[in-house]
Amino acid sequence: TPIGGDGKLGKPRQLHNTHWGLVCPAETPEGQACGLVKNLSLMCYVSVGSPADPLIDFMIHRGMEVVEEYEPTRYPHATKIFVNGSWVGVHSDPKHLVHQVLSTRRKNV
Repeated sequence: TPIGGDGKLGKPRQLHNTHWGLVCPAETPEGQACGLVKNLSLMCYVSVGSPADPLIDFMIHRGMEVVEEYEPTRYPHATKIFVNGSWVGVHSDPKHLVHQVLSTRRKNV
């Protein structure tokens, strides 16, 4: 349910930790709507309609095991990999995988 501007609850007006870098903590209206109206931060980047298949294929070629073939007994400490909110696989060295994905993205490949 939407929260009206006349409510005095503080929690809906505060930014959650996951909003860092996405929602501007300073740009909000004065008065009753203070903290209820949130704006994107200056450096926020929104992409729409990007297909997930090239990213998933890229990660499979770099050691990601797809979720359909994953056996928890073989890799009990593997890290789950999510793309657009869907669990697509697991990887045993997630830091290395993230480094590869970021470096490839920064090279505009």
